Amino acid sequence: MSYKNVFHRFELKYLITPEQKKYVLDAISGRMCLDAYGKNTIRNVYYDTDTYALIRRSIEKPIYKEKLRIRSYQLADSDSMVFVELKKKYDKVVYKRRISLPEAVATAWVGGDMPSPCDTQISREIDYFKTLYSGLRPSMFLSYEREAFYDLSGGDFRVTFDDNILCRTSEISVCKEPYGHSILPENRVLMEIKCPGAIPLWMVNILSQGKIYKTSFSKYGTAYTETVLAEQLKVKRIAKEIKINA
Repeated sequence: MSYKNVFHRFELKYLITPEQKKYVLDAISGRMCLDAYGKNTIRNVYYDTDTYALIRRSIEKPIYKEKLRIRSYQLADSDSMVFVELKKKYDKVVYKRRISLPEAVATAWVGGDMPSPCDTQISREIDYFKTLYSGLRPSMFLSYEREAFYDLSGGDFRVTFDDNILCRTSEISVCKEPYGHSILPENRVLMEIKCPGAIPLWMVNILSQGKIYKTSFSKYGTAYTETVLAEQLKVKRIAKEIKINA
C-alpha cells in the first residue's frame, strides 16, 4: 500500500449520534467506499513539554498551532513501520507532514536519543520543531477505532468516523494495547470531513437533511483537559481545603 506523506486540507468535525451515523452511511453509499484499512484502531503518542506548552497554547484557539506525534495503524513492535507526523493548523487550514520509520527509530529520534535517520525537507521541518520546543517527551497516548471512507469519483474528499476514543498518561507507546479514559460524550461518534476545498454539494445536502452541524472537538485537547488539567485542579482544591482546615 502506498502512503501519502503531505496533506493540505480543511478538517471539519461533527459529534453525531449512532442514528445519524447510520443515516450518513446510507446516504453516501454508492458515492464513497471504505478504505483499505477497513475498520481499524489508530494509536497515537503525542509529544509535549513538561508544562504541556503545546496543548495549552492549542486550546486557546490561536490562528496558528502545531503538534508532533507518532502514529500507528496497528499494535506495533520495535520493527513496525509507524509515522512521525508534524501537524500544523493556520487560519482553519490543516498542513500535515509525515515520515514512515521503524517504531524504535521513530521513538529514539523524536525523543532526542539519536539524530535524524534521514535528510529530507520533512525531517528538517521536524528537527526544527524540536529545537523550538526543548525537552519534548511522550505526554499522552490516544487511541480510537476508525472507519474511513474515500470518494469513488477521485480526489481527496474523505469522511471518517471515530469511536471509543481513549487516552492515558501512562504506558505511552504505540506498542501497547488501547485502554484508558474515554473522552467521547455518551451516545456520540466523532465524524470528520477532510477536503482540500469546498465540501461537495451532495454532501452539503446530506448534512442539511440530517440536521448535522459542525462543532469544535480536539482529541488531544479534550484528553488533556479531562485528565492532566482535571488532576491538577483536584490537587489544588485538596491543598486549599487542607490549608483552610489547618
